[in-house]
Amino acid sequence: MKKRKIVLIIPAYNEEDCILNTYKKIIDHNKKNNTNYDIIVVNDGSKDRTELILNKNKIPHIRLIQNLGIGGAVQTGYKYACENNYDIAIQFDGDGQHDIKYVEKIIKPIIDESANLVIGSRFVEKDDDNFKSTFARRIGINIISFFIKLFTGKKIYDPTSGFRAVDKNIIELFANNYPTEYPEPVSEVSVLKKKYKIKEVLVKMHERQGGKSSIHAWKNAYYMINVTISMFIESIKR
Repeated sequence: MKKRKIVLIIPAYNEEDCILNTYKKIIDHNKKNNTNYDIIVVNDGSKDRTELILNKNKIPHIRLIQNLGIGGAVQTGYKYACENNYDIAIQFDGDGQHDIKYVEKIIKPIIDESANLVIGSRFVEKDDDNFKSTFARRIGINIISFFIKLFTGKKIYDPTSGFRAVDKNIIELFANNYPTEYPEPVSEVSVLKKKYKIKEVLVKMHERQGGKSSIHAWKNAYYMINVTISMFIESIKR
């Protein structure tokens, strides 16, 4: 089996409290487990000390001169992965929610060639100890899951999870065309409509270790209406 080139794409916006610790945990994991996960942080126009911390600690990164939002930042990471001929790319949050030890688990279906995109999911199996966010957000996740099943025929239990691994085909797809808004659920609809395979594997997630989420409570109703419209439009594209 050939050795695969694997990169972690870490979008970061105002992550001065977390980004160094996230980086150190990945480096420590590589040393202890003889893994070789590369890292590319995409600094999405941060206004805090994120860029200073990245430079001071020589953390590999791309600096965006203005904030593009999560979709633009992640697509930048996919463009980097495509241009550098990576076999597998993993989206990985910079705020401490994702656990590096689960990367091996989410890339396994790609290595086995049983999936093109793998979602690290909190809900695909019952796990009462897992961090699952607020009740309101879980209701929103269930609604999004319902509409993905309606539009594609495929049940996705954790459609907003940002902990995802993709193969070379999807790296190229996302490098060229990635949603700027509601990127996780909309891109999942796109992948399914193109007849690629998605799998979910159970992972544990943590509460964010610092900073603020980009989705606030007052946006929830607006978010749900617009993400549903965006998924529908994606589902009818030819």
